[in-house]
Amino acid sequence: MSTHTEHQAPQGREPLDVNDPRLTRFDIVREGARRDDIEIVHYEPQVLPGTKAERRLTRVVAGFFLITGLAATAFLAIYIWWPWQYEAGRGGDKFYTPLLGFTLGVALLAVGFGILTWGKKLLPKEVSIQDRHEGQVDEEGRTITGQTMLYMADELGVKRRPLLGISLLAGLAPVAAVAAAPLVGGLISQPHKNNQMFTTGFAPAEGGERIRLVREDGRPVRPADISAGGQLTVFPGIDHGVSNKHADSPTLLIHLRDSDAQESRRANETIGHGDYMWGNYAAFSKICTHAGCPASLYEQQTNRLLCPCHQSQFLITNNAKPVFGPASRRLPQLPIEVDSEGFFVAKSDYTETVGPDFWERP
Repeated sequence: MSTHTEHQAPQGREPLDVNDPRLTRFDIVREGARRDDIEIVHYEPQVLPGTKAERRLTRVVAGFFLITGLAATAFLAIYIWWPWQYEAGRGGDKFYTPLLGFTLGVALLAVGFGILTWGKKLLPKEVSIQDRHEGQVDEEGRTITGQTMLYMADELGVKRRPLLGISLLAGLAPVAAVAAAPLVGGLISQPHKNNQMFTTGFAPAEGGERIRLVREDGRPVRPADISAGGQLTVFPGIDHGVSNKHADSPTLLIHLRDSDAQESRRANETIGHGDYMWGNYAAFSKICTHAGCPASLYEQQTNRLLCPCHQSQFLITNNAKPVFGPASRRLPQLPIEVDSEGFFVAKSDYTETVGPDFWERP
């Protein structure tokens, strides 16, 4: 086995002077490969410059890139101008997310097919063999590296195929804008303006009329209806208040025992919710703050409310703070009182966002 020095050519061949102006760029590339113990054994273009095949493939690649640009532009237009706020029924808002996904998917597929076609059909075929070696890079090595990179740029064919460069720029510029759009979207339109995620069925009616807490069958609830340590799922006493139209409104009304109620009131006062309870009664959202599942399994002895989906547990006597599981935010508490007829009503809507954490992130 022979050992090669940094400038020694294999098998006794003298190294070329890479600064010789008579050498072509490919000659320098081949020389650099040989000095790295790489032998280019096969190198040929797949299509000849100026032929119909090259022009046809160029148009195909350019077409893919232009489709990328059109789809990305459509994504931006939909993101900015399409109605996105949820409305009951079959409105255009139902197509907002699917259209975003479709246009972004088309853009990514098109740019992928364009790059694959460019690489598979337009770039030259090459077969090289390399031996393992170690060595340091000198000035000539840097010259060879620079020339190799310039040669690779030449082989991409952008200079002699300007349509590829123009179409690539036209396709990828909107894709870059797509990546930036979610980051600046809040500057285009206030995402929390009239946001229904901050309003439930317990929001006071016109004129300030307070909403009653009712059972699933629509009957209003009195304090005497729930024994100490018991609980009852309640809904807003409005039209469709028990339907999916107000799926964010189910609330757990709990009658705490005296000692537990005192502890809960002290905890409420620490966060400015001193008037949220009525007597020994407290009401908390049933929508888990982790993934929106119904947190409905109440343990009287421990005052914990369990979510069966991912096992999050909330301590009712400490502002429904999560004490176990993946939930990271407490359950919102509904301010309640009893009206002149003796029925529970909501003093106001929830003062915190109901549901998973991401709804409240600005």
